[in-house]
Amino acid sequence: MQKYFFICVILITLNALDNGLGRKPPMGWNPWNKYGCNINEEIVRQTADALVSTGLAAAGYIYLNLDDCWQSDRDPVTKRIIVDPIRFPSGMPSLVQYVHSKGLKFGLYSDAGMQTCEGKPGSLGYEDIDAQTYAEWDIDYLKYDNCHTDGTSPKVRYPPMSAALMKQSKKIYFSMCEWGLEKPWLWAPPIANSWRTTGDISDHWYSFIAILEEQAHLAQYAGPGQWNDPDMLEVGNGGMKTHEYQAHFALWAILKAPLLIGCDITNMSQETKKILMNPEVIAVNQDSLGIQASRVKKVLTSEVWAAEVADNGPGVVAVLFNQASLTESITIEFDKLGISGTQSVRDLINQVELGQATTSYTCQVPAHSAVMVKFRDVHTDQ
Repeated sequence: MQKYFFICVILITLNALDNGLGRKPPMGWNPWNKYGCNINEEIVRQTADALVSTGLAAAGYIYLNLDDCWQSDRDPVTKRIIVDPIRFPSGMPSLVQYVHSKGLKFGLYSDAGMQTCEGKPGSLGYEDIDAQTYAEWDIDYLKYDNCHTDGTSPKVRYPPMSAALMKQSKKIYFSMCEWGLEKPWLWAPPIANSWRTTGDISDHWYSFIAILEEQAHLAQYAGPGQWNDPDMLEVGNGGMKTHEYQAHFALWAILKAPLLIGCDITNMSQETKKILMNPEVIAVNQDSLGIQASRVKKVLTSEVWAAEVADNGPGVVAVLFNQASLTESITIEFDKLGISGTQSVRDLINQVELGQATTSYTCQVPAHSAVMVKFRDVHTDQ
């Protein structure tokens, strides 16, 4: 029997939020990276249709989440949040019902401050009424941002919304977005299902690799129901090349990050669709063990991230990542993966068998690219 060094990482995590949600990283869509504040009901309905018609929903992308700018004001008497009547003329309950009719889940956005990042009404001081409203609207997911605060710690401002959501009969996934300012991985697991570990991602190579670097020591804090969130996907938005997006997706997958598409899926290229719908890469993200990858090797601009997996045959998945502008030869020694003996090797991105290896595996990785392989003991395969 093989011994994997990764098993210890879950054992030291805090107890997860007790709402039964997020046993696997959520998959879905969020408009912010593409549309920013320019969101409306028509885009949402078209996106719901596209999630189904493209096969993305069947591949696991079931959350359709709004970001900032859906709200306009608060009712001066009831204090309830008011949906922007110009952007969303049918109202939120009708839109939620439409999304649910497609077999999808629906998410909203708010902020642990007086205002959201775009100056819309925040939820600070209104946690109970807002949570009740969200539950009445039958939403499934809440992203909770960190702008325009009263200066108190996120450790003070985030628990009230968590508690308010937990009072509702409707279970709502709680996504904290305090940007990693106070190391939420150390205190957020009992409060939220996931927490942002960094500031916002941008659609360019250097933003992607900077955020990746900040994930290097966080694996031990993640697991079923409690996920580190390095921010949403930029795949398909045009600021990176196809092979860079492939690396971005493979690494977010093995990090067990929430996979929230951030592009216009009603008009995506075949290359984008191929990346986002790769079943073997998605399977790594959704693996039942829920073990986030650790960086097990780094030499200059070459590095290897790896995690144990159980589904589709137990083994270890590794991403060999080349940040350099030229092709690099990258070797991963099996002792760094906690495995030994002869291993079968499968390329998960291209979905082909590569043969067998013993003691180590070496491959040529093109510039700004990643190779994702799965190692399985040949005796297990027999």
